Amino acid sequence: MTGTAFTRACIALSLLIHTAICQDCSQPCDCPDESPLCPVGTSLVLDGCSCCKVCARQAGEPCSFLEPCDHHKGLYCDYSVLSDTETGICMAQEGQTCDLGGVIYRSGETFQPSCKHQCVSMNGEIGCVPTCATIIRLPSPDCPYPRRVQIPGKCCEEWVCDQIPQEDTFQSAVAAYREISAHGLQPESARDNCIVQTTEWSECSATCGMGVSSRVTNDNEQCQLERQTRMCMIRPCHADLEKDIKRGKKCVRTPKSQSGMRFELSGCQSIRLYKPKFCGVCTDDRCCTPQSTITAEVEFRCPEGDSFRKKMMFIKTCSCHHNCPRENDIFLASNSRRMIGDYENDM
Repeated sequence: MTGTAFTRACIALSLLIHTAICQDCSQPCDCPDESPLCPVGTSLVLDGCSCCKVCARQAGEPCSFLEPCDHHKGLYCDYSVLSDTETGICMAQEGQTCDLGGVIYRSGETFQPSCKHQCVSMNGEIGCVPTCATIIRLPSPDCPYPRRVQIPGKCCEEWVCDQIPQEDTFQSAVAAYREISAHGLQPESARDNCIVQTTEWSECSATCGMGVSSRVTNDNEQCQLERQTRMCMIRPCHADLEKDIKRGKKCVRTPKSQSGMRFELSGCQSIRLYKPKFCGVCTDDRCCTPQSTITAEVEFRCPEGDSFRKKMMFIKTCSCHHNCPRENDIFLASNSRRMIGDYENDM
């Protein structure tokens, strides 16, 4: 037996021992009444017995059958690292690294580029969530003039209450609002006089597999600019689309999935089956990108039993051209192509 084969046999044996020792799920579930509060960016997952929800272990942290790794980030528990067969170390599955500001991050690695954001690298993509609360505090009798201020030594701004209005446009508007309300008149809605402005959807952040697209709009009740996002998939990563190119042609523009498929996002799957259209490929160095799309909500269900909805781009038509996006570019800021006819759709 070679050294490599012997090593693999030892690892397999240790996993069998670990399975025999740890996977005893015959006892009834005995879980706390409330789920634990996990740090920002840490998933809440079911333990190995699919019984109680626990905070998922992160890359480099010890793990076990009852303390699983964060599968939403592509992590798995490697029991071959430690001599203790009941405990392993969370490791990232093989995936593309990310280069952000000259720093290389491994797939599955969590980091903070600033105190206001927590990010994770996922197979060539970077996703971030804010660490500062974005709650808006409205005027109330005990806090008539709330405003946010920067506290020395703290990262996030905090709300303070003033009893006297500040001399600025916002506070004057709030004072006028109170004056109208005091006389019993209904204030005019901000949406009534809103001039709606909406940017085009940005290009998908991934050339294959699941990515993110975004736009900025003030089409809301407050008539305030906000960033909206939707999931997108231009094409599957391992699909052989060249076989669909017809004889005498150099491109296949908009192939359609022949069988129903479920979208996958962070270890969760879409409840419905879909037959989406994708953008195809060319044999003459051109690339195919979405030209006309619609946006619809897709409901996902996770292994833990939770479900959530996400807006997603569905392709209607694609165009093939030489203005191609750069590989592994998570922002695609310099590559912009206008999409036409995009609208909301209740699928």
